[in-house]
Amino acid sequence: MPAIQLIVGLGNPGSDYEPTRHNAGFWFVDELAQRCHQSFRSEQRFQSEIARCRIEGSDCRLQKPMTFMNRSGQAVRSLMQFFRIPLEQVLVVHDELDLPPGVARLKKGGGHGGHNGLRDLISHLGGKDFYRLRVGIGHPGHRDQVVDYVLKRPSKQDRLQIEAALADALDAMPDIIQGQFERAMNTLHSK
Repeated sequence: MPAIQLIVGLGNPGSDYEPTRHNAGFWFVDELAQRCHQSFRSEQRFQSEIARCRIEGSDCRLQKPMTFMNRSGQAVRSLMQFFRIPLEQVLVVHDELDLPPGVARLKKGGGHGGHNGLRDLISHLGGKDFYRLRVGIGHPGHRDQVVDYVLKRPSKQDRLQIEAALADALDAMPDIIQGQFERAMNTLHSK
């Protein structure tokens, strides 16, 4: 049994949101599906797009909730319940204001830090002990600017740095899937 059975990318559905910073989680799972030569398909019962991925001989599911960021929890819960996936075998990939572009960090548990997607997940999943892959997008400087900032495209330079961090995180996925979290953290956190 792989240590991670479900990888959830957080984002907002629709072409208007696709290039925005808040969709860094979607960017990650899209790239992971592509590396696995898989494509997402719509699954109404889970209000999501779903793909299967085989990494280092282990199968896992990829999920993009189509409910909008701040209502992601119900979609994730329904998929977890259907496939009987425990909370500690879930990896949530999300944008992180407190990290600069070009940085990705792995951690287990913690609060929501004001992130509405994480807030809704913690509420619906009944706990916070899932793994998180935090993708740095930088901070606009003042909290009143956060909503506009996350819903806008990053600069070309920031996008390149975010993509580099996503590539580093994708390279660490074999360790993450197998539960080699310390090794994955050492690799990612030394970048």
